[in-house]
Amino acid sequence: MLQSSQRPTARKIPLKKDRFEDEARFLRSWLERPLVIGAVTPSGKILARTMASYVDPRIPGPVVELGPGTGPVTDALIRRGVAQERLVLIEYNPDFCRLLKRRFPKATIIQGDAYDLKETLSGILTEPAAATVSSLPLFTKPMDQRLDLLEAAQELMHPGAPFIQFTYAVVPPIPARSQTYKARASNRIWRNLPPARVWVYNKVTSP
Repeated sequence: MLQSSQRPTARKIPLKKDRFEDEARFLRSWLERPLVIGAVTPSGKILARTMASYVDPRIPGPVVELGPGTGPVTDALIRRGVAQERLVLIEYNPDFCRLLKRRFPKATIIQGDAYDLKETLSGILTEPAAATVSSLPLFTKPMDQRLDLLEAAQELMHPGAPFIQFTYAVVPPIPARSQTYKARASNRIWRNLPPARVWVYNKVTSP
């Protein structure tokens, strides 16, 4: 249902005015709900492209994005080659949801709790997802809840599909050493503000 054979529709690069307005939206939302938003500005273009680079558009199935905000990573995924119709965006902030619907009218946009992934996506996915891309502020949640989110995402995806998460912290948001998951990290992206790193988690599959 969420797949499309059409080529992804390219979007125009946002104008400086759009970027300024997005930053103002983020700052306002962060001031109102700092533990929910987790960032004072949208992800930069280099960070967004780095996150999208770990998604293989040739793998079938929807691509789930958690906490897309104003859509910089969403835009990077489309430029990466993921058809807009394949995108399932879960966003808690209703103002951001309305903005996302205007910017990405062919995507499936859900206002809901990404940390309750099974319930939020109940009846939405008709096939395993190709990837999960997260901009959630995981460090605002206890480790048990982060691990539950990772496990819930893996259950909804193809075996071995990536869970992609960025962080401003110098330590991984979920432990990098595990018998259950393989973890790898990008180089630190110094040109992002604040500097960030992307972590990718793949569940270890049985031979």
